[in-house]
Amino acid sequence: MPSLAPRISTAVLTALFSIAVLMPPALTLAETRPPVSRAEISLSFAPVVQAASPAVVNIYASRIVAERTSPFAGDPFFDQFFQDFGQVQPRVQNSLGSGVIVAPGGIVVSNYHVVGQATEIRVVLTDRREFAARVILGDEETDLAILQLEGAEDLPALSMADSDAVAVGDLVLAIGNPFGVGQTVSSGIVSGLARSSVGEGRGYFIQTDAAINPGNSGGALVDLQGRLVGINTAILTRSGGSNGIGFAIPANLVRTVVAQAEAGNSRFLRPWAGVTGQAVDAALAEALGLPRPEGVVLSEIHPESPFAKAGLRPGDVVTAIGGAATNTPQEMIFRLAALGIGAQPNVSFLGADGAAEARITLIAPPDSPPRNPVTITDDVAFRGLTVVQINPAVVAELGLPIAAEGVVVTQTEDLAARLGFQPGDIILGVNGRPIATPADVARAAGERTNRWAVDLLRQGQTVRLRFRL
Repeated sequence: MPSLAPRISTAVLTALFSIAVLMPPALTLAETRPPVSRAEISLSFAPVVQAASPAVVNIYASRIVAERTSPFAGDPFFDQFFQDFGQVQPRVQNSLGSGVIVAPGGIVVSNYHVVGQATEIRVVLTDRREFAARVILGDEETDLAILQLEGAEDLPALSMADSDAVAVGDLVLAIGNPFGVGQTVSSGIVSGLARSSVGEGRGYFIQTDAAINPGNSGGALVDLQGRLVGINTAILTRSGGSNGIGFAIPANLVRTVVAQAEAGNSRFLRPWAGVTGQAVDAALAEALGLPRPEGVVLSEIHPESPFAKAGLRPGDVVTAIGGAATNTPQEMIFRLAALGIGAQPNVSFLGADGAAEARITLIAPPDSPPRNPVTITDDVAFRGLTVVQINPAVVAELGLPIAAEGVVVTQTEDLAARLGFQPGDIILGVNGRPIATPADVARAAGERTNRWAVDLLRQGQTVRLRFRL
């Protein structure tokens, strides 16, 4: 019987030869040929960094704070009893952060918690030039501060992107001065949007996993076109280092704050909503008969509110402002602040008659009726007390309930402070007599009696102060 071995060997060799002949040349050369075009070199961010980094600066800030020196400081027992013991001595407190040049004339954006209380600010550019700087607008709530560099001109500046166009998954770079080691760049993606109530500021943040560490505050979050997407402001961490959860203030809000600073404002003026509301969750959506949880249901609306004038009522659900979805009260506040006073956005909402849309005009909180401030200076019961008439502007400044009315305490000194009055207290009555105006408080303070009962509304709770003089 003839052997099959020679035939099998020949067949195998023929097949292997055929595979070798038919294999594309690219498969054999790919491992040895170096990349020959920019399209093949797609993992380098060097061009973006070279364009953006000259506009990111290091900031060195210092302030003088009063510090009480006590021989009991640090003692686990006596320190709690002698906290006010010892001499008060001034001490220089230094802070380190980053900033972004947004105008060639030396306008720099940073964080309020970096420079807001500083008495001396020094800004260092990547080319080692140094400038003294001053804060021209500071806003603690947004955690933004706008600086003017003295004697600066023709500086490199970053343009701002439309932060509403940013999507989860977009590549971004964080540029700043972490730990004071010098300018550093880290890369990552946008890992979340519409993050609320984090960091020093409150509102709406872009979340990124690009490494952000102490000292990065005030630095730039840029896209791959080298445009400013946001200002790095905070991290979530237990160790003090980056855990890949960083937050940035969106560029659209930064743009509005910068515009007000360039217009000469020393504080950020927010549009007044004149409403309160809450996010619609699953339970609330079911109660309202909505197909899914979305939007913010309005619970209170001031009669002078732009929303009220546009026809919205309590119980309506706001789903979008200016075409951008609005799903939390913080996001609503952000949308209004980013648009700015004078803007006329369309508001999409669900009312009693179904889906509707209305145009509103954003305004500053009305400062009427007049405040008519009164300060008690005579030697009477409420000496050192300052009160004003409540109006929408006062409500916004002091964070009072939207429906607050009457008279509120704005300052306490001398006897008024010792008696327990606090700024923000709404005075309801004195010795059984209702209080409606600041003049009523002045008349009540002069009453001839040594027994006092003052009814107050403090942080939503009714409080009665009783004292004898």
